[in-house]
Amino acid sequence: MFAKNMAVGYLLDFYGGMLTERARSIMEQYYRDDLSLGEIAENLGISRQGVRHVIKHAEEQLLSCERTLGLSAQFRSVLDSAERIRDLASSLNELGEEGASLAARIDAEVERILGLLS
Repeated sequence: MFAKNMAVGYLLDFYGGMLTERARSIMEQYYRDDLSLGEIAENLGISRQGVRHVIKHAEEQLLSCERTLGLSAQFRSVLDSAERIRDLASSLNELGEEGASLAARIDAEVERILGLLS
């Protein structure tokens, strides 16, 4: 049985542009559209084994990109840090009006940072 590694679907968002157009198309059908190997094979007029081969090779490429560049891990780390900053800023609300004003400014900066990432 050929099991999906859903972490690869996440890596497809970061490194999909590094795949060939054909491999990216197959990966998107498999991970985003949730099509089976047979359905993809039928769509493309190739064998299920051919589809499986492309997917396995593309998965290896995406995982290698992440090992080398680490972009998705860095992105997740930035999102986690932004969430912690938001939590800390919300605690400023307890300091009254000045704290609430500072919390709002911090939250606006977090939103600006997150906007740069999307």
